[in-house]
Amino acid sequence: MGAPLNWNVDGRNWPHRDQSRFVEVGGIRWHIQQMGSGPAVLLLHGTGASSHSWRDVMPRLADRFTVIAPDLPGHGFTTGRPRRGLTLPGMVAAIDDLCHNVSMEPCALVGHSAGAAIAMGWGRAHPSLPVIGFNPALIPFEGVARQLFPAMARLFFLNPFVSRLFAARARVPGETDRFLRKATGSAIDAAGLRCYETLFGNDVHCSGALQMMAGWDLDELERTFPTIANPVLLVHSAGDRAVGLSPVKRAAGALSNAELQMLGDLGHLAHEEAPDAAVEAIVDFLQSAAPKARGKRTRKPA
Repeated sequence: MGAPLNWNVDGRNWPHRDQSRFVEVGGIRWHIQQMGSGPAVLLLHGTGASSHSWRDVMPRLADRFTVIAPDLPGHGFTTGRPRRGLTLPGMVAAIDDLCHNVSMEPCALVGHSAGAAIAMGWGRAHPSLPVIGFNPALIPFEGVARQLFPAMARLFFLNPFVSRLFAARARVPGETDRFLRKATGSAIDAAGLRCYETLFGNDVHCSGALQMMAGWDLDELERTFPTIANPVLLVHSAGDRAVGLSPVKRAAGALSNAELQMLGDLGHLAHEEAPDAAVEAIVDFLQSAAPKARGKRTRKPA
């Protein structure tokens, strides 16, 4: 296994570098980006990504909210592991520790893909908080893939050569762009692509993503859906190659207070492809579903 990402080298041109800080909580050294003022909105990225995933959403929300985006454990520039590992309960507990230790009281939770599952899991203990999930991965795979996918992820994680090979392949010019288009259906801008090239080219980050996938179990979360009282908005897009519309509809139907919104033919990284539309969905939902979370709207999202 190689070295983790180095903030002073790999992060020297990171989006919003001047808004970054590092916080040590429970054996984890968190990389956190924060900007804006007002009620706090917590943004949680998905598997294999980092806080950079919100690079264009954050400044558009920052004129009315304090926006906070951490790198999840095992990802990006955050180092260390939760006590319960990179499982869903482990991630939820780690976010809980982080919020308590930095005196952060979010008025809303926004998650992408697996980050939406973490937001849902943490939000259960705070039923008044709105939860917004972009291209949410909330339902276990169906059929044979339900058993096959976690087993393959565990196998890949246990073989250290897999993450090294993936990282080496990602360093081939153009390969990360091709992978993202094929796996997600999204075409993102050059700034985002450079960040993914940095992340995917590091075998420690790749290993963390594989470890998270290997330990991910959504069955228990799905069983709790009828008891989740939070106002929930699930945002999906027709071009998503990673998460189909059917499981998102199923999740929306099982949750007691959820609505589903579509963002056209965008891919799995819809919030990166169309940050204006993502911000509009967030703000409109918070204004309608959570009066206490309303920030002062000084201008239309740019």
